Amino acid sequence: MKLKGGSHGKLFPTDGLFHGSHAGLTMRGLTNYRLSCCVNTLVQTLSATWELSDLLQQWNTAGVRSGSLNVPLQLKRLLLAMMNDVPQHVPHRDFLHCLDRNAVSLNVQHDADEVFLSILNSMYQQMDDRELALEIQDLYKVSVETRLQCLECTSVQTRSSYLLSLPLRVKEDHNRLEDCISSFLEVHELRDINSCFCARCETKTPSKQGVKLLSLPRIVCMHLKRFRYRHGNARKLNCQVTFPETLDFCEIAKDGFSADFAQSECTYTLYAVVVHCGGATFGHYTAFVRDRVNQEWYHADDSRVKRSSWANVQRTYGNTAYSGTAYMLMYRRDERQQPQLSG
Repeated sequence: MKLKGGSHGKLFPTDGLFHGSHAGLTMRGLTNYRLSCCVNTLVQTLSATWELSDLLQQWNTAGVRSGSLNVPLQLKRLLLAMMNDVPQHVPHRDFLHCLDRNAVSLNVQHDADEVFLSILNSMYQQMDDRELALEIQDLYKVSVETRLQCLECTSVQTRSSYLLSLPLRVKEDHNRLEDCISSFLEVHELRDINSCFCARCETKTPSKQGVKLLSLPRIVCMHLKRFRYRHGNARKLNCQVTFPETLDFCEIAKDGFSADFAQSECTYTLYAVVVHCGGATFGHYTAFVRDRVNQEWYHADDSRVKRSSWANVQRTYGNTAYSGTAYMLMYRRDERQQPQLSG
């Protein structure tokens, strides 16, 4: 689906370079090139995911052919250039043209979650170092167990799979992220046209379906499903979805873990927010990202980057005078001392 991310007519002449007051703090803006705000925003969140950059820098690309078609190679070059505090050409357009050759077309509005998954899948498929490709996938991989129980014969089918982003449905009124996650893990009845095939009954029967968490990754990406589709028409929900800076899955998903779940640390800290402004068929993307060193928030709007605050991030909850609403949330697992949160 290609919609929900344009440029609002904004074009900027050069790639921006923002220098903060903290020594070594550098953040680059990216020119809006042929409706690229969706990709620009995702690149900012990927740049803030230093675990990804570290893994890509370990990749020996000497034997890679057709570099202009290779998404992970172009992303590696782009992220490395964005980390360099010396003003220089950033191969931003090279990455955009590479995506264009891989079905993420230029001059088209895109859905951020779909482009995010496309980039991750391209890295997995196009890296010749399979071990590193798996490490990158594992960085985002939420392993789940789906349990389907027939309501006629009570037989149970289980299936293990994984998600690279959690698709969270939102209601049309006030939402809490914690409740959205709990709803995702709830048991739901499937009846009528939603009935599933039962091998024992040899026909479609009513059933109960539930999801359990097998493992959580270092990075948990959540997709707030703000768009509704009915009879070929799409609309966006600007309703409020509150979300915390720190999230503890052990508290909000007590009954959502499988018997095989063995992780002891389930506390996560928010570090990036993808924001969508506009409606279901048009709009603009920006990003809030938290700096790794000083833990302060910054806002990236294509080539414009400025210092921000947690209070400004909270304005993206929705149902406020601010037009932008949070669309994707990225949380990082806390494995060391709890970081100091910004005010």
